[in-house]
Amino acid sequence: MKPIAIAPDLKVSPIIQGMMKLNEWNLSPAERLKHFRQVADLGVTTFDHADIYGGYTCEELFGEALALEPGFRKQIQLISKCGINLISPNRPTHTIKSYNTTAEHIIWSVEQSLLNLKTDHLDLLLIHRPDPLMNPDETAAAFVHLKKHGKVRQFGVSNFLPRQLMLLQSRLDFPLATNQIQLSLYDLENFDNGSVDFLYQHHIHPMAWAPLAAGRFFSPQDEKAFRIRKAAKTIADRYEVKDLEVIFYAWLFAHPSGIIPITGTSRPDRLQHALKGKQLKLTREEWFELYEATNGKRVP
Repeated sequence: MKPIAIAPDLKVSPIIQGMMKLNEWNLSPAERLKHFRQVADLGVTTFDHADIYGGYTCEELFGEALALEPGFRKQIQLISKCGINLISPNRPTHTIKSYNTTAEHIIWSVEQSLLNLKTDHLDLLLIHRPDPLMNPDETAAAFVHLKKHGKVRQFGVSNFLPRQLMLLQSRLDFPLATNQIQLSLYDLENFDNGSVDFLYQHHIHPMAWAPLAAGRFFSPQDEKAFRIRKAAKTIADRYEVKDLEVIFYAWLFAHPSGIIPITGTSRPDRLQHALKGKQLKLTREEWFELYEATNGKRVP
């Protein structure tokens, strides 16, 4: 797969391996490394983290595996996110779930991520969620500091609305590289509210978390999910595709904004569904067949 340039000096894979549930994989460090190598060999070279994943444990689990073969770091790209404070035994000073986008916290969080991941830099750092107390000048100052000292190559946001992204962008003299937002055939909110259009306007590739709607496509009592499965099955039969996940990924890949899905699977066979979805080219009418099924009505 051809990498995607999201900044002049940073390319990521068209499919990203999400690490949110790495703590649930029950793999030894050697087995983890084997999996990371397998997906990298398939062209999935970008790994998405956040400091809070696994109750602040997933980055360290990744770093344990990477330490077994430090040279593997040169073949991959590492993303992490910060800004959410969770109540956790691993953060005993946190008394309430909150957001923190102060320069001090961002810089401290990155230093912790680097220690945990066993690396000297992140390829991409994202602010995990909008912070109603964010001082954009202070957040931007942290970005500039981290960039100047070689700790982070590029920066972006996650779950930001266009106006929130632009507020932070207004304090920076380099462009934000992406916005990670919830996107799937099941979840059209960020299509409908203009977020995808905004990113496309500014030549920013959206990164889609929960591209399979966190399993809701297959909810047995969900009427919308039933409509989507029925339409996807019709299209899958045309292409002799056995798994509907291929169609769900293909629908995202068909969008001209260049959506980059984040898959959290630990199973190589399910990762193949995303890879096949990248190769499958839906027609415009097929795209709208699925869009209509989600909305439960024809387009106006």
